[in-house]
Amino acid sequence: MGRAFEFRKARKMKRWSAMAKTFTRIGKDIVMAVKEGGPNPETNARLRAVIQNAKSANMPKENVERAIKKASDKDTANYKEVLFEGYAPHGIAVLIETATDNNNRTVANIRSYFNKCNGTMGTQGSVDFMFDHTCNFRIAKVEGLDLEEFELELIDLGVDEIFEDEDGIMIYAPFNSFGAIQKELEERNMEILSSGFDRIPQVTKELTEEQIADVEKLLEKIEEDDDVQNVYTTMA
Repeated sequence: MGRAFEFRKARKMKRWSAMAKTFTRIGKDIVMAVKEGGPNPETNARLRAVIQNAKSANMPKENVERAIKKASDKDTANYKEVLFEGYAPHGIAVLIETATDNNNRTVANIRSYFNKCNGTMGTQGSVDFMFDHTCNFRIAKVEGLDLEEFELELIDLGVDEIFEDEDGIMIYAPFNSFGAIQKELEERNMEILSSGFDRIPQVTKELTEEQIADVEKLLEKIEEDDDVQNVYTTMA
């Protein structure tokens, strides 16, 4: 068993690690959705969206059902969504979305990552304004659908862009348009494959390979934290 075996093993372990992280993130999303709107996806739009994402991520159905049941238990701690902001080395802005049941722990951990990697943890609002908060939907392709006409029909809901790729039809809009678009797609009986949110940097910064390595050292530490849901940067 030589280098090829070790390479494949390392790739498999990395894939399993990423999958476990994704399932953990979705599990927290389920808890927050159930605590907010109840365990019935038919009456809880946020939970429906999370379940769609779970299917898209190939999360086993029994895992989803178990997470919903656990979240329904009044003794299960709820998670609070907290946004952290700061700067990585070389002036790269970093925006971190977390879901935590212990804010003191999360604050201490995030601050330590910045300190250890020559970054600076910022105050609320210090870099958030550099990113556009958007929502997105991926829906199944519809035979005969005129995308230009479809976009015109949804433009009043705030839709910015619609395009088709090999995996379906993508819809992009501002963050606060999510609920209205979800409702419209469901009323049209369109199959929503997945949905989510992004924070897109308005301006990005080019770095050298050495500088990129400095930033990625910090990002790896942040992304490994169990409380972290998503990380966004202004690095090109």
